[in-house]
Amino acid sequence: MHEIVTVQLGQRANYLATHFWNIQESYFTYDGDEESPVDHDVHFRPGVGADGSETYTPRTVIYDLKGGFGTLRKHNALYQLTEDTVPGQGLWDGKEIIQQQAPIPQSDYQRSLDLGTAAPRLTSETVRYWSDFNRVYYHPRSIVQLNDYELNSQVMPFEDWNVGEDLFHDLDKEHDLLDRDVRPFAEECDQLRALQIFATSDDAWGGFAARYIDRLRDEYGKKSIWMWAIEDGARTQRNHQFKKDTNKAKSISSISPQVNLYVPLLDVPQKLPSYLSVDRHSAWQRSALLSSAVESVSLPSRLRPYHDFEASLAGDDGRHNIYELQTSFNPPKTNDESSTKPQRTFDINFSYESPDKDTTTIFNQVQVYRGSEPRNSGEFSAQNDIGHTRKLRFYNSEPMLQSYRSPLRLPVLDSFPHELFSGIPSNVDGMSVVTALTASTRTGEQIKMLQATAARMLSVDEREAMVHGLGEIRENYETGWSSGSSDDEDD
Repeated sequence: MHEIVTVQLGQRANYLATHFWNIQESYFTYDGDEESPVDHDVHFRPGVGADGSETYTPRTVIYDLKGGFGTLRKHNALYQLTEDTVPGQGLWDGKEIIQQQAPIPQSDYQRSLDLGTAAPRLTSETVRYWSDFNRVYYHPRSIVQLNDYELNSQVMPFEDWNVGEDLFHDLDKEHDLLDRDVRPFAEECDQLRALQIFATSDDAWGGFAARYIDRLRDEYGKKSIWMWAIEDGARTQRNHQFKKDTNKAKSISSISPQVNLYVPLLDVPQKLPSYLSVDRHSAWQRSALLSSAVESVSLPSRLRPYHDFEASLAGDDGRHNIYELQTSFNPPKTNDESSTKPQRTFDINFSYESPDKDTTTIFNQVQVYRGSEPRNSGEFSAQNDIGHTRKLRFYNSEPMLQSYRSPLRLPVLDSFPHELFSGIPSNVDGMSVVTALTASTRTGEQIKMLQATAARMLSVDEREAMVHGLGEIRENYETGWSSGSSDDEDD
């Protein structure tokens, strides 16, 4: 077994991850003769509930600020609170006055799940928190509330990158976060395969994630670490945008050298195809669209026939670990050549707003086709020799490419916005999707812009190290450094 442990950091990350877990839950089959193509043991852990019954909950740790969990409680129907609910007097013998906040009323959607009745249609107005559309139970150890900051506070906003970095140091000094929160899940694994991080990179959670990943890398050595780095895609005032760009620069400079996969995710891109209808003011709707792409492109990591997803991300030399995420929903049927060469044309680019140019050099691409049967057209399968394929492409000066196909379509659940894909013909089995992770020279162009922002906005003490660090990363995404040409062999 090759398990993946997930860490969710912050409100926007939890919106995305909630959609992700809802989709995973939909893959479960309850007919003993029917086996799901998805290996649930990759992301879910077996356990025993309070009544002795068997449970199956996500291998995840969920962090959020005070007030961010909505109606979600640490203990649920599977793990009822068994501790003494009457606190001891301790050393205080005086009269106690207990003050409690008014509980948040449960949403109609959650109430219907508890009662087993037909779920009402969700809307942007009825979804107040990410827990309002959550369909799965979590282990009590998964829920970690950080009480130092409050969600959407105007007095102490959780926006500055350094604030998140300081908060991690303070909490880790007090509790040893990895030992308390991650290790119990990791030690349950037969063979821990990867650690998956959902986090925003343009606010304080970026600093928190950077220091968290430092500790993960020290603790788990050569285990694969994937960072899904969420960025605010909304247009904002110039000074506020500079602050966000500075936070992004710090995140990519600190985190990308430590991880095996770093994917910037615009929440959401300004340019979207006409067949999508997205309420940009709704985190629920934006994250639903984003999760559709993230869940689809990572699907091979949990499909039973595939075992080399990490190898395909490494490319030819392992230099390129920053990828852009590109997607087309309900694409036309592809020809036999579509999965034998990199694809440039997609309906949505979730990472960069800049259009693809004819001069853009692609170093590596991982393609995933959903709703498509595997073919014997040179694409990757469980029987192919991935090393031999990589050597042939390198020898022929071609971009690295791996293609995966699965007949499993993207399910459209009742926890999804019903109008999101209104422009696409509905299918009872879900939607066809083609999505890709692409490493190209466009990343170098984006880092160049971040360098310019860092040079203007950072203090003298930070500026030189930041600009230099970004420059070293940028070099890997410029032609002549790792383009598959003969010049690379001389480096």
